[in-house]
Amino acid sequence: MSEVTIYTKEGCPYCAAAKKHYTDQGIEYTEIDVYETEGAKEKVRELSDGKNIVPLIIDNGEVKIGFGGG
Repeated sequence: MSEVTIYTKEGCPYCAAAKKHYTDQGIEYTEIDVYETEGAKEKVRELSDGKNIVPLIIDNGEVKIGFGGG
């Protein structure tokens, strides 16, 4: 079974597209809003070599920065 975590922020169209992609594929994911979850912004920077970019997706241990489509 796939383990997916998506770091997002409200109003981000790329975040919405990523969530739709995983939903359409029938893949459950955990969403972490970087403005709602303490320490999430720091975790995104840590995982992305200092970048402040969402969505940041962790899919079965693989870190994917941004989302360009399905």
